[in-house]
Amino acid sequence: MTTETGRRAGIGASVLRPDGALKVTGEFAYASDLWLDDMLWGVTLRSPHPSAWIRSIDIGPALAIPGVVAVLTHEDVPGEKFYGLERKDQPVLAIDQVRYQGEPVALVAADHPETARRAAAAIRVEYEPREPVTDPWRAAFDPSCPAVHPGGNLVRYQPVRVGTVGPEARTADGARAEVVVTGEYEVGMQDQAPLGPESGLAVPADDGGVDLFVATQWLHVDRDQIAPCLGLPPEKVRISLAGVGGAFGAREDLSMQIHACLLALRTGRPVKMVYGREESFLGHVHRHPARMRYEHGATADGRLVYVKAEILLDGGAYCSSTPAVVGNAASLGVGPYRVDNIWIDAYGVYTNNPPCGAMRGFGAVQACFAYESQMDRLAEACGLSPIEIRLRNAVGQGSRIATGQVIDSPAPLAEMLREIAAMPLPPERPAAADLRSLPGGVAQTTRGEGVRRGVGYAVGIKNICFSEGFDDYSTARVRVELLGGEPHVLVHTAAAEVGQGVVTVQAQIARTELGIERVTVAPADTSIGSAGSTSASRQSYMTGGAVKAACEAVRRRLDELRAAHPDLSLEELLERYGPVEETREFRHRPTRPMDPVTGQGDSHVQLALCVHRAVVDVDVELGLVKVVELAAVQDVGRILNPLALEGQIHGGSAQGLGLALMEEIQVRDGRVLNPSFTDYLIPTILDVPPMRLSIKEYPDPHAPYGLRGAGEPPTLSSTPAIVAAVRAATGLELSRVPIRPEDIALAAV
Repeated sequence: MTTETGRRAGIGASVLRPDGALKVTGEFAYASDLWLDDMLWGVTLRSPHPSAWIRSIDIGPALAIPGVVAVLTHEDVPGEKFYGLERKDQPVLAIDQVRYQGEPVALVAADHPETARRAAAAIRVEYEPREPVTDPWRAAFDPSCPAVHPGGNLVRYQPVRVGTVGPEARTADGARAEVVVTGEYEVGMQDQAPLGPESGLAVPADDGGVDLFVATQWLHVDRDQIAPCLGLPPEKVRISLAGVGGAFGAREDLSMQIHACLLALRTGRPVKMVYGREESFLGHVHRHPARMRYEHGATADGRLVYVKAEILLDGGAYCSSTPAVVGNAASLGVGPYRVDNIWIDAYGVYTNNPPCGAMRGFGAVQACFAYESQMDRLAEACGLSPIEIRLRNAVGQGSRIATGQVIDSPAPLAEMLREIAAMPLPPERPAAADLRSLPGGVAQTTRGEGVRRGVGYAVGIKNICFSEGFDDYSTARVRVELLGGEPHVLVHTAAAEVGQGVVTVQAQIARTELGIERVTVAPADTSIGSAGSTSASRQSYMTGGAVKAACEAVRRRLDELRAAHPDLSLEELLERYGPVEETREFRHRPTRPMDPVTGQGDSHVQLALCVHRAVVDVDVELGLVKVVELAAVQDVGRILNPLALEGQIHGGSAQGLGLALMEEIQVRDGRVLNPSFTDYLIPTILDVPPMRLSIKEYPDPHAPYGLRGAGEPPTLSSTPAIVAAVRAATGLELSRVPIRPEDIALAAV
């Protein structure tokens, strides 16, 4: 379905999303709504064990069930048996062993979903369970720990070394740290929790290929992983984006894509696969849990002398994007602060825990919780306010981050800190407060006794676009033609619309550059060159840049025609000469990998800042927290769509709130204990407080329109700001997120 935006305006306007009303009314077609006559239903049989040898698989009982058309195991994979986002370490279907609970073992296609599920349950698999590797510290540092993969358990180690600080030093470059604070921090496993489960429809084609309609974040990287496993050339795997019900990183990795295609090619019929909620939790990657040790040394007046950190990220059973997550955590591990001496060791490891990969914030979230907690400790030790300690160390344009990279565009952190400090606080809670405003809400667990208020601040710095030398680009085709006697623009890219509004922005850019009101954005598919992933807050920058470049090329050709025929209108030119079409690729300035020994290098293309203030009420007796208000100041370079931008900041802040107070996949001995929205809690409208926003525009001269990616930064700083506010209310250290009620209520027991 092509998409024409409803309200016509260009860059800087709050253009309404074309899919907004459809989603609110329930009329939007998601991937799980796809349907074809004569289609089959695909189901995956998954391992119940986090680690086990497979001794035998008997598919006979499943094939004997009426309505079952195909049952596949690893022996039926016609091409390469392994795939992966960064390393091909993940089997299409388990071969001789399973490495996590939920690993796919076999596939079933049947004429009804219930028949397919019964057949999958009838497959007999003989497992020999093993003791799973579940402790990431042991996986990283214990030589006696079993290897999850033949090459060992280390996925990536990335050090950062700046100045002369050593592992035991309290001095650096001759300056002695008069104040030293240390802390150990932990971040739990957060889930992206997209409301739309993994789903898609694979249709066998007459040329021996396959057409796949799927909810994903990156069409071309999906294709490049799928095709070798099917034994097909890439051009015979054609992918179209189906309706996506949220993503946040979970859809960067493959889920049902290869499986549905295998079943469709084997049966010669369309095959639809839709995960249930429990299977969704088992079938996609999650945010990396982290254990971190930090030490900050400063002068008596609070100026940083050195930072030391050890960051350990649990990547789970397969690589996914763990190497890039480690790189982000290491390069951004000291935050947006000036410090001349840095010693960071960042590790990503394999375990038999659920696989982890991309999630909004991507390594920077974990580090931000630790370094911001440290800055609050340092402020207290130096007798300074949380704002003042950050002002004394804030980066600005011309500062260097931990990798030695110079911030060469505006970085107004000091101004942002002063602005958020000056914002008025919400009114104090009245004595006879509405129960809905109290911790616990209408459950009436409290009537105000034992409720204390706290205020906390935090800052985050996030890279935008892909880093470390990745060939990051996007492709756009723009066509101007006459339709119904009027000029019309058709924009075609492979950018995945996952709810962030990239379709709307593409149309806004076309109107701005070409001055033509009627714009249609064609469906995203692989018939055009890659647009890269909808991740890393990069689509407005990259696909926006590609659309802008293609529009500029079209405009130049139109200007040539106008110059040659000044007496003809645009309509007459298009009628005489036909459509004008141009395709362009857009690349950002080059980056390079971090040095494997020192961590130095210009690894990022752009950096973005967000500052949060959180106000909370805490029932210290029951351990319940009510976030009263969140305030945020964020520099976005240039506002493309004010309404959509506010939504991104609200959404990112809400996910940070979830990580701070409620969201965690509970894993015990490698098994997920809460794979449902009953037991995995996400913020509802009753949990998300009023937000006060101040959006700054300091254009980045290197970016299209001067924009700065905006979707991820608020996820970083909202979590530590909320935790800082809870600390202020309770006086507790609270070094782990999410904070659980017992962390507060039982702290003194």
